[in-house]
Amino acid sequence: MDTHKEIDARGLTCPLPILRAKKALSDMQSGEVLKVLATDPGSVRDFQAFARQTGNDLLDQQAHHTEAGDEYTHFLRRR
Repeated sequence: MDTHKEIDARGLTCPLPILRAKKALSDMQSGEVLKVLATDPGSVRDFQAFARQTGNDLLDQQAHHTEAGDEYTHFLRRR
């Protein structure tokens, strides 16, 4: 998926991944895609709720199992 910006929120817990995504989206143009990397399992639910509340599109969520632990990737399109 083509992304316009990526933020690394790995190692951060709620609400920091959402706050970082909110700040990044505010600097983006409508229609651009943000990729967020996170390790907080709660980020899956958090980004679903964030998209509903803000009107941004949650395009995809992926879980990856690594030796260091689980990682989650979230793709949001700026409204």
